[in-house]
Amino acid sequence: MNEFPDMDLAQAVAGGGSLADRVLRPWERTRIDWSFASDAIARELRARPALAHRERQFVAETVYGLIRNLRRVDAALAAGGLRAASRAPDRERLLAYLVLEAGLPVGVAARAAPAVDWRAVADVDARIARERDPARRLALRWSLPDWLAARLRSDWGDRAEALAAALNRRAPMTVRANTLVADRDALAAELGRDGIASEPGRWSPTALHVTTRTNLFALAAFRRGAFEAQDEGSQLIADLVAPPPRGRVVDVCAGAGGKALALAAALGGRGRVVAADVDRRKLAELRRRARRAGATNIQTVALEPDGEYPAPLARLAGRAARVLVDAPCSGIGALRRNPEARWRLSEADLDRLPRLQLAIARRARELVAPGGRLIYATCTLLRAENEAVVAALLAESPEFEPMPAKAVWGRDRAAGITGAGGRYLAVNPADHGTDGFFAAVVRRAR
Repeated sequence: MNEFPDMDLAQAVAGGGSLADRVLRPWERTRIDWSFASDAIARELRARPALAHRERQFVAETVYGLIRNLRRVDAALAAGGLRAASRAPDRERLLAYLVLEAGLPVGVAARAAPAVDWRAVADVDARIARERDPARRLALRWSLPDWLAARLRSDWGDRAEALAAALNRRAPMTVRANTLVADRDALAAELGRDGIASEPGRWSPTALHVTTRTNLFALAAFRRGAFEAQDEGSQLIADLVAPPPRGRVVDVCAGAGGKALALAAALGGRGRVVAADVDRRKLAELRRRARRAGATNIQTVALEPDGEYPAPLARLAGRAARVLVDAPCSGIGALRRNPEARWRLSEADLDRLPRLQLAIARRARELVAPGGRLIYATCTLLRAENEAVVAALLAESPEFEPMPAKAVWGRDRAAGITGAGGRYLAVNPADHGTDGFFAAVVRRAR
């Protein structure tokens, strides 16, 4: 069932009218090219500022729910008599989603679309359970492309079912306390005074899970830089970098700077974080965020698409204590937040991405000082982008050696969040409640 079912609104949608249109417009925009649903939803809601909070929440949750359940919905409609279910009218798709996830009575759906056998629609999970092929059963139940379901089965075995289920849930709202401004306890107390409940994260000392649904970015605490929205697993990657006091850290795929900001805070505003990226717009956003956070020790560097390092970065060759390669990846570990990514990706991307990831890591290793560390990280759960890339890098880099995560954190801290033998950071939504992240540390021995 949907985590925020609203039966009154579900029945209103079944009756047609404006609320159904408000759901279907961003849904239709998103599925043109499977671009970010958040942008399409925001556009729809901005155009209707008078829409009540309850209805705004319903629109957003229902669009995301349709994306997360598309194959299951189409399988249900096929069972209900729509033979070309993959081209089913979107209103029938919306009704099927509400029957399956919001508990909309089949009688209500039948009045809205009498040509469909809605009892068969409601029985789809039992039909899927009878599918003999495990990968296809996984793909249909959790609405995954066949190739991705097969990859998860291959990499995760019997754990694939729990993992796919967890990836299909809504992600929690998690923030990172900016210790340049306030520690986690002080932030929780401030939020509490504003009537906002929160719980400390289990794994990261700066993580706070906000349990009151609210617009965090309108709060005074946010405006003064006391926190940033950041998944707890992402915080752990910055934590694994473990920059030395006053050290020089390079983030070669910084994006809008979530991890660079965490590293700047870990350095206590001292040392230097060089944040590089090919996207100048993201770097501009990083600079804006750094000003709000009081992170004066961040320097941004724009990279050229050809991968050559500009002078400010090239001058750091062999001088960086830590180099973070937060590599572009399939993003499978973040499907809770970006569910449309499953439909945008293709299996060809899984052939292309490891080559790109290795090329970026290969270039970044030149920056690492003797005794320094390169940290390779992704937000994917697939071995081809994780362990295989690290193995390839080490095979061609005799000056580097693997450094187990437990050697950075200590055995007790690493327990539960590292893979076999404590070698890598490896967290996922099924086991840890975080997005899916992987990180490995390699040390330059000479």
